[in-house]
Amino acid sequence: MHTAPTAPSNIADPAQPPLTIGARAFTSRLIVGTGKYPDHETMGAALEAAGAEVVTVAIRRERLINEKGENLLDFIDTGRITILPNTAGCFSAQDAVRVSKLGREILEQLGNPGASWVKLEVLGDKKTLLPDPNGTLEACRELVSDGFEVLAYTSDDPIAAIRLKEAGAACVMPAGSPIGSGQGVLNPANIALCLELLKEQDERYPVIVDAGVGTASDVTIAMELGADGVLLNTGIAHAKDPVTMAHAMRHACIAGRQAYLSGRIPKRKYATASSPWEGVISYIPGE
Repeated sequence: MHTAPTAPSNIADPAQPPLTIGARAFTSRLIVGTGKYPDHETMGAALEAAGAEVVTVAIRRERLINEKGENLLDFIDTGRITILPNTAGCFSAQDAVRVSKLGREILEQLGNPGASWVKLEVLGDKKTLLPDPNGTLEACRELVSDGFEVLAYTSDDPIAAIRLKEAGAACVMPAGSPIGSGQGVLNPANIALCLELLKEQDERYPVIVDAGVGTASDVTIAMELGADGVLLNTGIAHAKDPVTMAHAMRHACIAGRQAYLSGRIPKRKYATASSPWEGVISYIPGE
């Protein structure tokens, strides 16, 4: 009886090495948001299903205490999950810096280990929600000088991404597509170029694709390009079944990472036989 061979012990683990941002390291490469859910219970269940170890909280827009008197943080396992303050909704560098400091104060009072870092967003307008490159760069420089570890949201413009790294950002987060659009990675060539340039001097520099994810395949595409992680919110929160979608996003992130580490086959114009032609015995009917 034939016995199937056991799997080798050196199969690449998508969690190794861990995702490192500044002084922090995480097993999960999927970062999720806490906004737009129908209720806190659904949010909490989705965060668990996603396996996220980092979640963003938009300090400017989110009320930690809702109209029912429920504290958002009571539905997050802060013993396992690190809170990442987010400056979503800020349209000037000054506003983003002020909100970042407010988020740090709130988290310091809560004893959260993420108190010195921030996901920086400085938006250009309310219709497109595209980042303002000048305002983002200005805020990044000021926050870095104030001791923040800045995760900077930017467009998929490679030059803007490089400028933020040069300004001291601990992580650059190019957008796959506009926030909440669900369009996925619209310009994979630009994302690939951002990755190449940002990692030119240090392959370990973290680059996370942020915004525009609509479904699990979008996450996989971003990870297959070589992104170190993906940040999303609406794709889970506005799904018909957020918890099941969170499971899908989790698996997609792992699968995309594994595929990237494995190295895909080259694309070819013509077919390539999966079995060799040499040694094939030809059979001619009637002979």
